[in-house]
Amino acid sequence: MYKSKSTAICLISFLMLFSLIQTSQADLWEFIVEANVENKTARSGDTVVVTGTVVDQAYKSTRGIEILIRAGSETTKAFTSPEGAFRGEFTDFQRIPGTYIVNVIASWHGMTGMTSTQFQVKGDTTAGGAIIEKLSTDEAKKYLGSNEGDFEKNPIGHTLFKYYQELNNKLVKEKEKASKESEKQDLLNQQRTVAENLKNHALAKYNPDAGVYDGYQYEQYIHSLNPKNRDMITDQLNFTKNNFVDAQNIRDAILEKGGTYEEARQAYLDRVSISKEELDEFISGKSSDTSKNNKQSSEEEEKPKNQ
Repeated sequence: MYKSKSTAICLISFLMLFSLIQTSQADLWEFIVEANVENKTARSGDTVVVTGTVVDQAYKSTRGIEILIRAGSETTKAFTSPEGAFRGEFTDFQRIPGTYIVNVIASWHGMTGMTSTQFQVKGDTTAGGAIIEKLSTDEAKKYLGSNEGDFEKNPIGHTLFKYYQELNNKLVKEKEKASKESEKQDLLNQQRTVAENLKNHALAKYNPDAGVYDGYQYEQYIHSLNPKNRDMITDQLNFTKNNFVDAQNIRDAILEKGGTYEEARQAYLDRVSISKEELDEFISGKSSDTSKNNKQSSEEEEKPKNQ
């Protein structure tokens, strides 16, 4: 009985020790990759910088791991430092505005790992931007630089040749159209500039100043008002006009007495400004006067009838 227990304990201990040895010496075949784009928002032509770290599943770093970074049709390589850090750049990233996915793949002696991130390219959409991007690939350059006769015995190559030639022709047409629209816009901008200059010249010559709304147009406006509200609106306009005239007189008086421009300006603003309470009080007073006048008129009209 005692021997059986001892044998069982030894067997369990051996299995646990064997399992521990296997685990400690096990190869970790997958990398953990973290990546980030330093300039999340870029403009076409900027340098896009991708940084990150690579560790194994035991969170240990290794120097010299190859990093393949791809954004759009652009590809660059980098290698990790002893701390597992890497940095890759896409210089002069000429792409149309939009969101671009960055794929990062780490590989080293059969071990791999990958991750993705993204960034945005801002800016105005250029004419044929999407076509330009398609024609900027190595494959497109190959077929654009070839002759149709080079693909007589290659039907797939001939199809691709025609495809890229048609894309190139479409790009030329779009650029011609954009050029005409640009000329129209330039002409419109010139006309606007001329009109603005003429307006400024007329204003400088006439030299308009602050004034009072009066004369025929004023009378016509008052006449067009609803008779029920005409007196109230007329009183409000006169109230505002009187404040404006008083403010000008106060300003001029301060300047004549040697006051500063800031003092005169502040006094002018204090006088011309009307608080809500003052306006409400004015309206309330006018409404009360109107009611009294209407009541008095009604009483006077009723007297002859009673007599």
